[in-house]
Amino acid sequence: MKAAVVRKGTDGYADIVEKQLRPIRSNEALLDMEYCGVCHTDLHVAAGDYGDKTGTVLGHEGIGIVKEIGEEVTSIKIGDRVSVAWFFEGCGHCEYCVSGNETFCREVKNAGYTVDGGMAEQAIVTADYAVKVPAEIDPIEASSITCAGVTTYKAIKVSGVQPGQWQVIFGAGGLGNLAIQYAKNVFNAKVIVVDINQEKLDLAKKMGADAVINSMNIDPVTEIKRITGGLGAQSSIVTAVARIAFEQAIKCLKPMGKMVAVALPNSEMSLSIPSLAFDGIEVAGSLVGTRLDLSEALQFAAEGKVKPIVKTRKLNEVNDIIDEMKNGQVEGRMVIEFNL
Repeated sequence: MKAAVVRKGTDGYADIVEKQLRPIRSNEALLDMEYCGVCHTDLHVAAGDYGDKTGTVLGHEGIGIVKEIGEEVTSIKIGDRVSVAWFFEGCGHCEYCVSGNETFCREVKNAGYTVDGGMAEQAIVTADYAVKVPAEIDPIEASSITCAGVTTYKAIKVSGVQPGQWQVIFGAGGLGNLAIQYAKNVFNAKVIVVDINQEKLDLAKKMGADAVINSMNIDPVTEIKRITGGLGAQSSIVTAVARIAFEQAIKCLKPMGKMVAVALPNSEMSLSIPSLAFDGIEVAGSLVGTRLDLSEALQFAAEGKVKPIVKTRKLNEVNDIIDEMKNGQVEGRMVIEFNL
């Protein structure tokens, strides 16, 4: 089978290779892959930002059809459409796994990083960790929900935003676009979007944002406080890969507000500790989502509350996609289709 793997030397790109899969184990399933989205995390892995992963099959926004199951498998069956997501498998018995926080398991396996992912014509998954995809969703769109969708959905849950409260989303790209839809259509929040790309902001407005701010032209913190009546927003979510966005996301909050970090820039940020203490500001991280989160996120998409913006490409175009993503030329999500 053909697969996109991390290139030797981790120069930020992938090689398309012929790869032979091993036989599946008793708790696993073999998938014929239909689609796999390309995520910014794939760019980090390909560049060696999290260690040398040479030869690892990329991809954690995968959708495939079950072709074969192991003898112990009862959770899925042949013919089911299921996910290949970043949270590939946990230990199943630690305090995080048993408390509904399985993505923080210290023995976690991640698709396209610590184990082979879904950017291949076939993939092997641990059956109990492969989430079924509702029939009502276009599988091309479902691929984006397996990472970008569930990541933003979970971050909004972590933020604790309530209906009618102001939430600021920093970054109007593939993640931000879905965050707007979940915040508006599922959580009924009032949404402000901040970005430096006016075209993306125009799209954010069409997606339902109550207000958009081009931070190239105006100070977003001042403008957010003006829009919200002076105090600031109740919560903020950062999907932009820029240090300044994280710092602005804290400064724009009202007392007892909460900032949730989602994007993964290779940098640090500064915090005013007195401001955190005097204003009761919370700073939290949110890491993709659990199997339950993914199931919920898919269901909301099945109900039409969320619709990813996607475009299909061929597997041999993966490095072109990487370049386009690096240059900020991608609107929504690029999805590799394996029958093209």
